[in-house]
Amino acid sequence: MPKLTAMMIVRNEADRYLERCLKSLSAYADEIVILDDASTDATPELCASFPSVKLYRRETSLFLIDESRLRRELWDYTVATNPEWILALDADELLEERAAREIPYLLRQDLFPAVGFRLFDCWGGEEYYRVDGLWSPWLRGFSIYLVKYQLNLPAAWPEQAFHCGRLPLAYRRLPYLESDLRIKHLGWANPAEIRWKYKRAVGRDPTFKYQPREHYESILWPPEKIQLEKWR
Repeated sequence: MPKLTAMMIVRNEADRYLERCLKSLSAYADEIVILDDASTDATPELCASFPSVKLYRRETSLFLIDESRLRRELWDYTVATNPEWILALDADELLEERAAREIPYLLRQDLFPAVGFRLFDCWGGEEYYRVDGLWSPWLRGFSIYLVKYQLNLPAAWPEQAFHCGRLPLAYRRLPYLESDLRIKHLGWANPAEIRWKYKRAVGRDPTFKYQPREHYESILWPPEKIQLEKWR
């Protein structure tokens, strides 16, 4: 079976979804490389409690300052493990349970050097995901999360402080298999977090360079205006 290495950046995730995410990944990933971005809670200890985790820690946080540099640091730590396939997930993302059965097939196929998944934004809870506007997983389409490591490909990110992407640019241009495995994104599942996440997003993109203003404003729409579908 080809080796699967997952990689992830974390910061102050101990009281959110990190433990669930690591338990899920441990069912099918051989290694999980984690770069802790100067957490001030018990996140490092939680990560270290999983035998498959290789943990690296920063003393000062970079995520809100230079995300591309942070992503490159994580990539360098990951490729140092001699990976075959690399899966890039965040600490609030879960591949659905059948991934443990289907990931081996994706790793064994040799037609595509990358695999794309659709991401579903759970909203106000885990039972429903959002489908209006740019939240729609069908409109947004597939994104590459799983790639076969290739030594000859450059490991360059766009020079952006944020929204720089989780994989090197060259890997995002690879032909990819469209998998029907879904990624459950829990980042918007807690209603108590939505307003501060809106403020953080607009604060990082005040000129609306990376997302249209209407999309940011839709974060604070009243419930009757938001379109949801049930997660099944």
